[in-house]
Amino acid sequence: MISFKKLEFGAVTAIFLLLIFPLLFRSVTDNVFEMQHSYGYKFHQYHQVFDYYIHYLLPSLAHITLVYAAFLFTNMVIVPIFLEQQRWLPGMLLLAATVLILFTGIMVAYSYYYGYLLGVYSSVRGAHMYFAKSAFSTTMFYTIIYVVYYAGKHLYFQYVRGRKLLMNEPFIAVAAWIALLVFAIGIHSRILFILVACGGPYYAAVGYVWYTKIFPRYEKIHLHKWILARDIFLTSFIAGFTIFLLALAIRQGRPEETLALMFGLFTVQLLVLLPVTWWLYMARENRTATMLNLQKALGRSAADLDFLRSQINPHFLFNALNTLYGTALQENALNTSEGIQKLGDMMRFMLDENHLEKIALRKEVAYLHNYIALQRLRTQASPDIQIDVNINEDHCEHAIAPMLLIPFVENAFKHGISLRNRSKIAISLSCDKERIYFDVYNTTHARPDNDIERGPGIGLNNVRDRLSLLYPQRHELNIRQTATEYFVHLTIHVS
Repeated sequence: MISFKKLEFGAVTAIFLLLIFPLLFRSVTDNVFEMQHSYGYKFHQYHQVFDYYIHYLLPSLAHITLVYAAFLFTNMVIVPIFLEQQRWLPGMLLLAATVLILFTGIMVAYSYYYGYLLGVYSSVRGAHMYFAKSAFSTTMFYTIIYVVYYAGKHLYFQYVRGRKLLMNEPFIAVAAWIALLVFAIGIHSRILFILVACGGPYYAAVGYVWYTKIFPRYEKIHLHKWILARDIFLTSFIAGFTIFLLALAIRQGRPEETLALMFGLFTVQLLVLLPVTWWLYMARENRTATMLNLQKALGRSAADLDFLRSQINPHFLFNALNTLYGTALQENALNTSEGIQKLGDMMRFMLDENHLEKIALRKEVAYLHNYIALQRLRTQASPDIQIDVNINEDHCEHAIAPMLLIPFVENAFKHGISLRNRSKIAISLSCDKERIYFDVYNTTHARPDNDIERGPGIGLNNVRDRLSLLYPQRHELNIRQTATEYFVHLTIHVS
């Protein structure tokens, strides 16, 4: 939000300067006597004295500056600090004071700008009533414009920004269009204003369809180039024909000028809009791909760290386990040797498979079996602990990223086992040709504050992020928790 506020401040300040600059520029470069005649003819018509600086330049500067200051104060102070924080009374008082100051300032500016009306109305009171009515209408117009702007900004942050990786290009295009409009108004160029006003919505509509529909479809499905050219032509023709009909209706039967306008729009569209839109689209795709690759690499590194932090010289431990396994067999300690073997298999998995991008699902399942078997050894002396495992490996010839299923099982044993209370853990896994279905259920028990087993499971938060990065829009993770139970359902679309 901070960066967006900086963007708002920069855009509004740029518009303010674009409006101020032409006024000051003309006052320095143009002939004052010619401007007296150009802007003061109505004053002369009604026998009023006109001064360019008093009746045009200063009122215009004051009007623009008041609107600029009111917007900044409302948008940067009143709304975020008071109204959005539900501090209604001071916020509404400040807002009312700002609107009142804006209204008063515009009314005073109008009294100079439209000062010739003092020679039109029969009384000074009548002219001042006109100034007040005009200032009120203008103030209400600015207020409505700001409400619409704020509503659009709110909808963007609530419904759009979180679902798109990059949304800068449309805002840059809109800001450029508004800036050109303001500049055209500032320099009083009717032709430039008409071209920008007509071309802006036209290019925005065409560019939006190309940017969001046609180019992504061409890239993902690998269509032929002639299909891409056909879609570009159809989009341009439909939009252009619509603009042509609207222009004919507005200009009331001037087809030659309208056709010339459309020819200019099409020329700019093919020579400028098309390559610029394609460049923006490819730049966005490249940035998105780079970001995803970096996030995936970061996720894999974080996953490795989560599991390797608990290992001190894992190769030494692995060799030591082999020695203990042989000793346990010699002493006929079957349960001990079985546990050591399972632990060794788990360490081999972490050393050999964990760093790979994808592994066979059966290897992840084998790790699960070993882990569950070790937990059974630990809890077999307690009859109040129930561990149900239903793993059906039919149709499970899939490859997945390592360590996606294990954290949920670890979390279940971490929080679901109590040697003093009845406990239950249920784990099920099945597959079809396109999906992996994984469910984990466990009871939960309150633990003392000094229990080292408190807190989230190892890698549980990390696996959420990895699922989002590795299987975007291709996984469903549902977690439901009550005071005594914890449910996890995970579906991964692997094809």
